[in-house]
Amino acid sequence: MFYLTRMLGKPVVDAAGETIGRISDVAVATGEVFPRVTALAFLGPGKTPFMLSWRKYVESIDDDKVVLNATKDALRFSYLQPDEILLARDLLNKQIVDTQGMKVVRVNDLKLSESRNQLRLLGAEVGIRGILRGLHPALETAAERIAKLFGKELPENIIAWNYMDLLERDLSQVKLSVTHKRLHELHPADIADVLEQLTPAQRAKVFEHLDNSQAAETISELEDAFQAEVIGDLGAQRASDILEIMDPDDAADIIGDLPYDKAEALLRLMGVNEARAIRSLLGYREKTAGGIMTPEVTRVTEDMTVSEVIEHIRKESSENESLYYIYVVDADGRLEGVVSLRDLVLSDPGTKIADIVSRDVITAHVDDDQEDVAETMSKYDLLALPVVDETGKLLGVVTVDDALEVLEEESAEDLELATGASRERGPLATAWWLIVRRNAWVALWALALLAAASLNRNAQACSKLPAACDLVLAAAILSPIILRAADEVSSRTITELIDATPGGEHPSFARRLLRESGIGSAVAVAAAAVAFLWVEVAGTAEAGTAALFALVTAAAVLVTVFVGSALGEAALKASDAGKTPPSSLLTLAAMVVGSAAYLGLAYALGAWIELG
Repeated sequence: MFYLTRMLGKPVVDAAGETIGRISDVAVATGEVFPRVTALAFLGPGKTPFMLSWRKYVESIDDDKVVLNATKDALRFSYLQPDEILLARDLLNKQIVDTQGMKVVRVNDLKLSESRNQLRLLGAEVGIRGILRGLHPALETAAERIAKLFGKELPENIIAWNYMDLLERDLSQVKLSVTHKRLHELHPADIADVLEQLTPAQRAKVFEHLDNSQAAETISELEDAFQAEVIGDLGAQRASDILEIMDPDDAADIIGDLPYDKAEALLRLMGVNEARAIRSLLGYREKTAGGIMTPEVTRVTEDMTVSEVIEHIRKESSENESLYYIYVVDADGRLEGVVSLRDLVLSDPGTKIADIVSRDVITAHVDDDQEDVAETMSKYDLLALPVVDETGKLLGVVTVDDALEVLEEESAEDLELATGASRERGPLATAWWLIVRRNAWVALWALALLAAASLNRNAQACSKLPAACDLVLAAAILSPIILRAADEVSSRTITELIDATPGGEHPSFARRLLRESGIGSAVAVAAAAVAFLWVEVAGTAEAGTAALFALVTAAAVLVTVFVGSALGEAALKASDAGKTPPSSLLTLAAMVVGSAAYLGLAYALGAWIELG
């Protein structure tokens, strides 16, 4: 086996034994399953680049050198052919798409094999071994031995040429083997997974190889955060053409996320009917049935026959991808019933729709919450749910794929709310939210201790109010009790936020406060006992101070509970308005107010003792 990183820089020796240069690259023919090395590139005297035919001039190759079968005077140099690529230039240390694993990877090395005096490319090494080998072969050997000491192996991670697509080299005009799988030949959902791992410039190169239909399907599969960005990076005319092809509800979601001027420009470039459908959807509130429905729905009247409806579907609804049910409406467009495709196909052609229509139709109002719509579809196993207005007029349908997206989105939001995770992505955002959410109490405790320590170092202040300094220090040491109480009351609020339905019934503030006060009172009694014992054991305060400090501690717990309850009430009202606050913010606010109140009350008690 040979590896490109080990080959580069090796001497090239002619038939007379003279070193005429060092290997700088090798070329392979792309039209084979395991591409054959066709040319050797090397740097001669003065670093002059040369290229030779591998088949014609290479006699042998080993770990130390390449030996040619002719002297330097007899060599005839060649050029890179259209169906050839250079491994070091086009692949090594470049990003490629693994079209089997559907991910973007970096090529750390390339593995080649010699067979019948021919060298062939087996694949790209994208694992740790390639990195170590590229730095120095001794590092790979050392890592392999260390792994063996622990009974492990250091595996190769090889991607075969058939499953590699280059991002930084256009292969559209290059002949490839019939089994070679390019990125644009994948399923749109798989293309979308890869695109989300690329830079905007790399995404643009991929879209150059997608026709408008492929591009529309791929954009529909992208995460919401990428859709508007991708459309915004395309030219106005192509972006408009792609949006026309997309389902109106998907196109409306993207248009709604674009700047107003850009959105209007794209709508003006669209066909009249497509633009009208998208504008109508933009008029509905987000996260409602109207916001996620598609107006593309098959409408018929009950006086039509089965054969007439089938002909109507062929002519009018051939491009309707969500053709699950046929909806029966009156002359004013009000929904009267529904016919399933099964009933339509199994009925005689002359049967009237009135004879097979089902009048018991489950519907959603245009302003219903999207989560309620999705749950209704799940409950009744519906592939589509008709959406009506106050008069019963059929406006559109919510399809099962949109319902699944809603359930996934709501589940993700609940998880973010429960864990305090950031909606931002990336290692910095993740690290920040892990610190804030999981370790906020540690940071606040440290701040409280620092504040107490600073106060105690102030000799002038402590000489006048020594009791205040002592009690503030005690409060700082015991502040985790307050921080824990804040975390508990916030956690109960977060649970309510997760379970709550926007606009639904919630416990009143008085009821919530009563519930939290009951729990808080038990915590306050326990905290007071701990505070009393702490001051008594410390023995630095005057007689009676321990009891007063215990009361202050209990009061601080109750203040924290009250503040947490008030913040919970505000959070639920904000959630009803569609603006759910981050759970980390609720917890942090309750902790800050509670600990500040505790330190303040402790200082006030100490000052009162000294001055009273």
